[in-house]
Amino acid sequence: MNKFFKMVVASATLPASMLAGSGKAQTAPAPAVPINSPVTLSSDVKIERTERDAAGKDNVVLHDPKNVVVVPGDKVLFTLNVKNTGLVAASGFRATNPVPAPVIFVAVSEDWAEVSVDGGVTWGKLGTLTINQAPKATDNEAVPARQADATDVTHVRWVFANTIAPNSQTSVSYRGVVK
Repeated sequence: MNKFFKMVVASATLPASMLAGSGKAQTAPAPAVPINSPVTLSSDVKIERTERDAAGKDNVVLHDPKNVVVVPGDKVLFTLNVKNTGLVAASGFRATNPVPAPVIFVAVSEDWAEVSVDGGVTWGKLGTLTINQAPKATDNEAVPARQADATDVTHVRWVFANTIAPNSQTSVSYRGVVK
């Protein structure tokens, strides 16, 4: 197993749960998921490659990172599976996923998702976030803030506006590229 795969799996494996009625996802190492939690999260990481078949046609193929050598430039698909095993709908559910350090954020699949560029302190759409830059070394003059870009994204968060029906599941995802 290569070093990158270990780092991505450690960052992307987020056992989490929602306490009944709390509306907040709580990240915890397994098996510390509360017994009364009706919503569970599981994550999956795939390396996306375009491969040419015998007929010369290009096909997008998803690989388990354990089965390929992961190299800079590889596209990565992070999927978070959300399942309500309870008997009542879950509302106000949130799920947060950090972007692993060896990965540059590319895009989130759901237009209602938010990102953070400061470790999860501030949230919003990427086009609305800014980065405060350090003062110039020569004269300690503050440099104006700049608009954040995809390379600044540290976390992705989904705030589910709709309830998650009992005995149902859904998934959300974001893409990145290996640095």
